[in-house]
Amino acid sequence: MAGSNGTSGEVSFIYQQIFIQIMDAGPNTKISVIILISLFFFFVNCVMLFALGSKHIFQETPRYILFGHMLMNDSVLLLLTTTMYTMGAYYLQVTRALCTLLVVISYCTFRNAPLTLALMSLERYVAICFPLRHCNIATPKRTGIAIGIIWFLSSINIMTDIIFVLIVNPSLFLDVFFCTQERLFLYKWQLDKTQGFDVLYFVSVAVIIIFTYISIMITARSVSSDKDSAKKALRTVLLHLIQLGLCLTSFLYATINKALYTVTDGSSLFINLRYLNFLVVLMLPRCLSPLIYGMRDEAVWPLFKYYFCYRSSKIRPSINVH
Repeated sequence: MAGSNGTSGEVSFIYQQIFIQIMDAGPNTKISVIILISLFFFFVNCVMLFALGSKHIFQETPRYILFGHMLMNDSVLLLLTTTMYTMGAYYLQVTRALCTLLVVISYCTFRNAPLTLALMSLERYVAICFPLRHCNIATPKRTGIAIGIIWFLSSINIMTDIIFVLIVNPSLFLDVFFCTQERLFLYKWQLDKTQGFDVLYFVSVAVIIIFTYISIMITARSVSSDKDSAKKALRTVLLHLIQLGLCLTSFLYATINKALYTVTDGSSLFINLRYLNFLVVLMLPRCLSPLIYGMRDEAVWPLFKYYFCYRSSKIRPSINVH
C-alpha cells in the first residue's frame, strides 16, 4: 500500500528508530541527564529573559527585542525536544491531533532560529550602514511585525501539510501512534517538500548574513568615525554566522542518525551513538547559542550575573546599550 501510493512508510520507520529508545541498561540515567541539562539551560534562559525585562530600555531596543525572542524561541524548542525524546524513550503514543500540535510548535521554533539570526544581522546592518535612519527604520513596532513575519514564514510548510491531511482524511487526527514529524506525512513528496524548504531557508539566511557582514566591513573601513561600533557590529554578525553553523548541525541530526543506523545495522552501538548525537548535535547548539550571545553583550551579561547569583552584592549591574 505504501509503495503504490508513494507514501513515506520506509522513511518513517527509519525516523522512528531515531527517537525510540530500546530499554537497554541505564535508559533512565540517559533520560535524566537530558532532562537535567534541558531544565538547567531553560533556567539560564529564563534568568536572561528576566534580566532583559528588568530594564525598560531593553524593551524599546530592537536588538534586545530580537534577542528576547531568540531566548523564548530556543527555550520552548528545548523543552519540546526533551519532551518528545522522552516520549520516544518510553514508547508513549498520542493521538495525531496532539502530535500535530507538538510538531507544529517544535517545527516553527526550530525554523525560527535561523530566520531570527538573519533579522538580527539586518538590524546591525542598518545601525552601521544607515545610522541616521536607524531609529526610523528599526522601531519596536516594526520589530514586532518582523517577528510575526518570521513565524508566518516558518509555519507555511507545516501548515500546508496539516491542511492537506484535513482535506484528504480528517478522521486521521483521531489515530493513536508514536509521534514524530515524519509520521504525519502521508506521501513522500511532503518529506521532499520539507527538505526543499529547509534548503531555501538556510541558503537565504546565509546570503543575508554574509551580505550584512561584507557591507559592515566595507563601511567600517571607509568611515573613520565610530569605528569601534562598526567593529562590534562585525563581531556580532560573525557570531550570527557561527550560530547559523550551529543551527545547520541541528538540521543534520536526522541525516546523521540515518547514516549511523545504516552503518551499525541498528545494533546496540547505534543506540549509544544516537544518544550522543542527540546531546551534541541537537541539544548543545540550542543550549549554548543564547548563552554565548548574552555573555558577549556588555549590557546584558552583568545583569544576568546579578540575577543568576540572586542579586549578589559583589556584582554591580550596569546598562551600556550601543
